[in-house]
Amino acid sequence: VQLVESGGGLVQAGGSLRLSCAASGFTFDDYAIGWFRQAPGKEREGVSCISNNIGSTYYADSVKGRFTISSDNAKNTVYLQMNSLKPEDTAVYYCAAGRAFIAPMLCNVNYRSLEVWGQGTLVTVSS
Repeated sequence: VQLVESGGGLVQAGGSLRLSCAASGFTFDDYAIGWFRQAPGKEREGVSCISNNIGSTYYADSVKGRFTISSDNAKNTVYLQMNSLKPEDTAVYYCAAGRAFIAPMLCNVNYRSLEVWGQGTLVTVSS
């Protein structure tokens, strides 16, 4: 079971980035996939999640209207399109998988209970 993130980087405030999370080793449709982030000195928080079997999505209030999550089931990949980035979006972004979760549950679960994580990708937004 493996998740591999890519797409992080340095961007100016107002800019855009697209993160990718490539999954392997499990039945993609049986899982919800979520993007979490952890800024220095802060707890890891759920940002956006998607239920692959039904396509439902969830967004934290802080990113609604700016971030869009999508899934390509043929490629077993989940994307996070991040627009209108702000300095407070700076964090390490992780993707995680939860079997039989629905999107809101995954994003609001205690992250310590999730077992499947990617290695993380750093997003830095300069002001």
